[in-house]
Amino acid sequence: MIDTHAHLDALEGADEAVGRAAAAGVDRIVTVGTGIESCRAALAIAAAHGGVFAALGIDPHGAGDAAAAGIEELRELLRQPKAVAVGETGLDYHYGGDRRFEQQRLFEAQLSLALELRMTVVVHTRSANDDTAALLRRHDGAVVMHCFSEPELLDVGVDRGWYFSFAGNVTYPRAQSLRAAAARVPADRILAETDSPYLAPQPVRGRRNEPAFIRHTVEALAAARSEDPDELAARIEANASAAFGLR
Repeated sequence: MIDTHAHLDALEGADEAVGRAAAAGVDRIVTVGTGIESCRAALAIAAAHGGVFAALGIDPHGAGDAAAAGIEELRELLRQPKAVAVGETGLDYHYGGDRRFEQQRLFEAQLSLALELRMTVVVHTRSANDDTAALLRRHDGAVVMHCFSEPELLDVGVDRGWYFSFAGNVTYPRAQSLRAAAARVPADRILAETDSPYLAPQPVRGRRNEPAFIRHTVEALAAARSEDPDELAARIEANASAAFGLR
């Protein structure tokens, strides 16, 4: 299995968490940077583990002049061998809605970087559906909608060929709309993630999340789609390999 989005640099004992994931059958992880220092840490963790890869970006919570100035350094970090995607990046008007222009400018810069480097972009979006859709309609590269929680974007994303990655919140009792959305995602566009250390799935809710727990999310997705969990896990592996160019 693969965890397509984890913040290993935010986990105390990241090396041990990678080991527990391997013991649970999770042999590949995409760890995600959310700022320049976080990206450096993600690359260091990826370099230490054969099955760990890095997505590197500056998330919308860091939007502002200092973040924009980091784009050149981000470009150089993305040239490292274990870097496989740009992001997470995107728009979050739930937090930081007073910096919409700065968020959009930072997002656009990273979309351009993804096209320049021919890399997939990993998108965080919250309470910003219209602007997210508008910016991504102009983006010709591959897109992963991380921790997909905005069913209103499903139709435009399916039309555009985006990947949809579901996290532990799809397992929560009140997440019927997310499970309904998951059932509609094309078979070759569905992904699963932990977003660890956040959003622990329902069977381990209240604990610190980690990649070893990805099976709970896959099982919930399989139930929503009336599919076999092992077959879905294999398909998600194949989809992730295509989305991130993994070998």
